[in-house]
Amino acid sequence: MADQRKQKTAILSVYQKDGLLDLAKGLVAEGVRLLASGGTARMIRDAGFPVEDVSAITGAPEILGGRVKTLAYQVYGGILARDAASDIRDLEEQKIGMVDYVVCNLYPFKETIAQHGITVEQAVEEIDIGGVTLLRAAAKNHARVTVLVDPSTYHDFLQELKSGDVSEKSRQLYALKAFEHTADYDGAISGYFRGKYAGNGQQQVALRYGINPHQKPASAYVKDGELPFKVLCGAPGYVNLLDALNAWQLVKELHSALDLPAAASFKHVSPAGAAVAVPLDETERKVCMVDDIAGIESSPLAQAYARARGADRMSAFGDFIALSSEVDEPTAKIISREVSDGVIAPSYSQVALDILSKKKGGKYLVLQMSTTYTPPARESRSVYGVHLEQTRNDALITPNESFNAVMTCKEKGLTEDAKRDLSVATIALKYTQSNSVCFAARGQVVGLGAGQQSRIHCTRLAGSKADNFHMRFHPRSLEIQWKKGTKRPDKANALDMLCSGSVPKNGIELSDWEKNFEVVPKIFEEKEREEWLAGMKGVVCSSDAFFPFIDNVFRASQSGCEYIAAPTGSQNDGVVMETAEKLGIVFCEQYVRLFHH
Repeated sequence: MADQRKQKTAILSVYQKDGLLDLAKGLVAEGVRLLASGGTARMIRDAGFPVEDVSAITGAPEILGGRVKTLAYQVYGGILARDAASDIRDLEEQKIGMVDYVVCNLYPFKETIAQHGITVEQAVEEIDIGGVTLLRAAAKNHARVTVLVDPSTYHDFLQELKSGDVSEKSRQLYALKAFEHTADYDGAISGYFRGKYAGNGQQQVALRYGINPHQKPASAYVKDGELPFKVLCGAPGYVNLLDALNAWQLVKELHSALDLPAAASFKHVSPAGAAVAVPLDETERKVCMVDDIAGIESSPLAQAYARARGADRMSAFGDFIALSSEVDEPTAKIISREVSDGVIAPSYSQVALDILSKKKGGKYLVLQMSTTYTPPARESRSVYGVHLEQTRNDALITPNESFNAVMTCKEKGLTEDAKRDLSVATIALKYTQSNSVCFAARGQVVGLGAGQQSRIHCTRLAGSKADNFHMRFHPRSLEIQWKKGTKRPDKANALDMLCSGSVPKNGIELSDWEKNFEVVPKIFEEKEREEWLAGMKGVVCSSDAFFPFIDNVFRASQSGCEYIAAPTGSQNDGVVMETAEKLGIVFCEQYVRLFHH
């Protein structure tokens, strides 16, 4: 055994032969014995360098057309042996020499399956077995063995070898690269067969395209188990699923927190609206444009979606809908006449499914979500080739635990309705692009300011939407006489312009607005708006992070906010709470920051 250790040994088995001859030359110059398999040995030998076939130590030739080359205990014993006396004794008994260097890269599986028309049989032949085993064995024993998988590392390796030996740090980094190489290789193989054998929606589903139409191909998949949703109608796109899966989490958490059916209207990965099933009165049904839906008064889910869709109809145009409970006929009827991209829910009555399946000429996306699915505790994403990983945001928002730290107006306290509405607003924020501020009332979001870099802009945006919604309850808004044939989106836009005070002053733009009415309504004067908006009461406001300045409190107060929930941590917390106290606003410290990106 002592004689064997005078000369170090390298096993080489590479598909990608870039730099191979320079490496072989350098190893030979350092007196390293070369063992190689198949084409690797031929290339080295043809270049005039001394090399032995792996069969020199295995005593067995390659078989099965090259499928078995290096799979022998003589090879892996030499690679896996440690410097421990017991391992050395085992090698001596079996007449096996230690292997010090392993150079290997793998069959081009990725390149093969990227070619057009490749069959499963052809792909299978590019699955490397011995090479992966060589790499894993050498990487496992990197305390002693150096493993090279990337030709770009050959030069630095040889330089270090010439200076004496390969350092422990280098062996560690080479081993890491080998493990990453085999993990990526295995991922490509499992991904290929996932698409071939479970790509019908069982574990993977093809998407129409990515975020934009030119981003193809695109897919959605899980690595373990089955997809948590089934496609009942239509074909999903990338953004559809971003909206659907975020919206589903929102309604699931609302339903769990408040024990009420919940609905959400999502656009571009933020809620346009969200609500729970608080009964709609006659005026609210008219404001939400559902006063003609038969059976709505007996459908809590339909009322929840009417609220979710109805508060901000402009943002909800083309939404993706999430519903916490089985979709019934009244809910399906509301959806059927709105411009919407799809819906996700745990189940559908047959009547509801029949209605929805006819929408968009049979292309409307209908997803059925598993209620028992639990996502992994860790989540990751890739940005510009860099992988980010974190613990999933599993913070729970509940009415009795999240808002019990009342900091101002303690004698007033929180009503049950305020707790409900703060829950709606705060859970909505959890799934809204940050920064975000949400106003809620009567179990629904009435104004959401999403994705603004400045928090006061979030609050102003949310407040303006809440104001707009309240203006729709004005008698003049309720009594509008629409011209026959005016479409629902045109009604929503014309009403939005009236209620927000943005009616054009003259010209063709004014004419375009006026054409929607049988009788053109009188434009609200500023004093009228102020007087009507002064009647806003009982609104709650929640923020996904602390209020840095008191301007947010002033703006919230202007839209009838009587309750605020927000995390603390700003140097201005004291003055913010002092301002809330002066304005008669109950300020609750909500302990969890809820940024979402």
